[in-house]
Amino acid sequence: MYKNILVPIVFDHEDRGTKALAVAQQLLDTDGNITLLHVMEDIPAYAAAYLPNDVMEKNRSTAVEKLGAMTKADETRISAVVIGGHAYSSILEHAQKNDVDCIVIASHKPGFEDYFLGSTAARVVRHAKCCVHILR
Repeated sequence: MYKNILVPIVFDHEDRGTKALAVAQQLLDTDGNITLLHVMEDIPAYAAAYLPNDVMEKNRSTAVEKLGAMTKADETRISAVVIGGHAYSSILEHAQKNDVDCIVIASHKPGFEDYFLGSTAARVVRHAKCCVHILR
């Protein structure tokens, strides 16, 4: 059983995030905690110039709201965090800074581009300093 579990959430695959949370709850020690983490990818400056000024704040608010709905399952042991950055490096950095002992991450079936670049889940597995559970 794990005391501090991190569950990265991507909103374009909400069903996967819900399944990952359910697995994390099964792996959680009786006095453990789960953190739901959503990473907002940085928008390059050349693209940001064409977006409305408040788009990032609206996206952050939406993410906080959706994560908040997921924490209602057990608000005493599940918390939510929204950060900015690159997905896999931000997940690893957050895990290391917060003494995470397990990451439960959903993954898609690898596509052609993943063989060259690697998926976020694959990169997390290769570089994490803690246990990682992958869901497909």
